[in-house]
Parts: sequence; structure tokens; C-alpha cells
Amino acid sequence: QVLLVQSGGGSVQAGGSLRLSCSASGPTFRFYHIAWFRQGAENAREFVAAIRWTDKNTSYSDSVRGRFSISKDDAENAAYLQMDSLRPEDTATYYCAAGRNFERISDANTLDAWGQGTIVTVSS
Repeated sequence: QVLLVQSGGGSVQAGGSLRLSCSASGPTFRFYHIAWFRQGAENAREFVAAIRWTDKNTSYSDSVRGRFSISKDDAENAAYLQMDSLRPEDTATYYCAAGRNFERISDANTLDAWGQGTIVTVSS
């Protein structure tokens, strides 16, 4: 099992950037795919991005593609979500998660571990 601890987030104006970090404990982190989800005040948890551990292949939701970038640093036991050109509709609590099934990585029910969440607020 892997334990995930998030940092980063905060408040920014529209058009700005933020970087979220997800630090992991345990020697097996490198063998996990990592995903980011977000949840607004009245919305279900929404898939944002994922990265496959084998070849670092990435996947993004249509709403963030071209603006967000996911990365994974196995040497640092960490994953990141770089968020650029932020919009008010990106306001949400963001969660990192680790899983074993990349084909179903966008299904929150398939993930094995979750970070504690970090709040991102984008003002217009």
C-alpha cells in the first residue's frame, strides 16, 4: 500500500498558475499509476489527469487538456499537477490517487489510495 500526502494549491486569479504536489511513502510508489481528480462544491469527483508508471504515458480530461500537465518523479517518490491558464470553473478540491489499472484510471472506484485533498480557488 502507498500513503499519499498532498501540498500546494491556494487562491489565484484567472489566467494564473498553480502546482500541486503528491508525495508518497513506501517503496512501491514507482509501480503505481497516478491520477488527479477534483470535486467542486456540488459536483461528483471528476477525473482530471493520469500518468502510467511504465512509460509515463499521460491522459487528460477534455476540460484541462492543453492547460494542465501531470508528471511523476519516481526518484523523489512524488507526482505533480502543473495547472496553467486557470479558469474560475477549475475551482475545486483536488485529489491525487494511486492505482494499478490504467485502462480504468478515470474510474475513482478503481483507485487504491488517495491523498487528503487540497483546495484550489480561481477568481475572475
